[in-house]
Amino acid sequence: MEWSEELAGGLLQAAPDAILVMDGETIVLANDRAVELYGRARDELLGKSIEMLVTADARIMMAARRRKIEEGRPGPIGAVTTTLRRPDGTEIPVESSVSLVDTPQGRLAVCVVRDLSERARADQEKARLRAEAQVDRNQRLESLGQLAGGIAHDFNNMLGVIVNYANFVIEEASSDAPDVAAIAADAEQVVRAGKRGTDLTHQLLSFARREVVRPQVLDLNQVIADVEEMLRRTIGSHIDLIVAPAPELPPVLCDPGQIEQVLVNLALNARDAMPDGGELVVDTSRHGSQVRLRVSDSGSGMPPDVVERVFEPFFSTKGGGTGLGLATVYGTVTQAGGEVSIASTPGVGTTVTVLLPMSSGSLPDSSDPSEPAPGRGETLLVVEDEEALREVAGRILAGAGYRVLSASCGAEALELVARHDGVIDLLVSDVVMPGMLGKELAERLVDARPGTRVLYMSGYAQPVLHSQGTLDPGVALLEKPFTASDLLAAVRNRLDV
Repeated sequence: MEWSEELAGGLLQAAPDAILVMDGETIVLANDRAVELYGRARDELLGKSIEMLVTADARIMMAARRRKIEEGRPGPIGAVTTTLRRPDGTEIPVESSVSLVDTPQGRLAVCVVRDLSERARADQEKARLRAEAQVDRNQRLESLGQLAGGIAHDFNNMLGVIVNYANFVIEEASSDAPDVAAIAADAEQVVRAGKRGTDLTHQLLSFARREVVRPQVLDLNQVIADVEEMLRRTIGSHIDLIVAPAPELPPVLCDPGQIEQVLVNLALNARDAMPDGGELVVDTSRHGSQVRLRVSDSGSGMPPDVVERVFEPFFSTKGGGTGLGLATVYGTVTQAGGEVSIASTPGVGTTVTVLLPMSSGSLPDSSDPSEPAPGRGETLLVVEDEEALREVAGRILAGAGYRVLSASCGAEALELVARHDGVIDLLVSDVVMPGMLGKELAERLVDARPGTRVLYMSGYAQPVLHSQGTLDPGVALLEKPFTASDLLAAVRNRLDV
């Protein structure tokens, strides 16, 4: 098929790149894109030398290309990257491809010029994003280093207390006339340090949004009332605590333990901001479709640059402490689907505002929990790879009237089950164990013995037993570390389901 002049002209104008047709160095044809790219009218291009459109550096390259045009045969002679100059003096990076074509009018050079400025801008943007990503990685690494250092510092302090007071207990108990009161006091220090370690672990998990969450419909005013006396003891008598609950406050769906932790952390921060005394106000109200919890103090306040960083882990304006308080608050509130903000003025005070989504559910019937009933000879299979903890759990359960079988891993547990002729009423298993996860063990055991119930133990069960931070339906989990009453209550509840 022969191309008509109209078709050739249409293709020339439809091309997305600039096209110049040259006879020697003289431009004899230019499409609309060339007029746009070079910023000149068509009559300013036609009949002119190509050299007026390029920079001095590009003219050096054109000398070599001119020889190829003069000596070459019809066909493409390659592409070069160069720059063109517009009438306003701006220079644009371009890629120029030239082909030689023999026509009835003689040999012509067809030059296709592609604007590379968009590509250059894209490359610059990529480089900028890479640089920002590197800065972000460096900041995260610095934050992780700060986090690890803070954890190591606090846990070393706690371990130092535990080890030394445990040695005091041993020394006193081994003496010829042991002082029972002194032993009890030292043991209490061990327990207290252990609880501090537990609290720090829960704060870390909450900050990382890995805490085991058990949301329930709550009356926020009641939660505040339940923890009010503890808050008063925490902040000290030199600070006035004012609680202003809003009447008929809608319920929220949250983990009560986490809300209590939020209140305690905010109270501790407020106390440290008011060493000479002041007022701490805790109030609630309805805020559209949310419930607002506001904690305000009349303390020293913070400048804007500090306010911007207060939710970072281990960022602290204090000389001591974990530095996890506000970071934990942020992690807890956002995990509950809420929002948290802070406003502070130096010399005036600080206000932390927490917004939680309202719940349409009904508040549970409140009744005083009773002591868990003792065992009735049920057979429990305890599977835990940590030997000391396995022995502790077995000792507690056996002392409460249960028959206890123990295994250190999933494979050992299945072998024990295969040899056991009687019923196994409950599997009490760690979640993360070498060789076989607790979930797989439970599935295989229940498949072999369908009547066996399951209770998991773990300090970090996500994502094995979790979906989006919430326990999977039907899963019963006892968080580590646990007390004897925690274990006995969880076992009894699971058996009585």
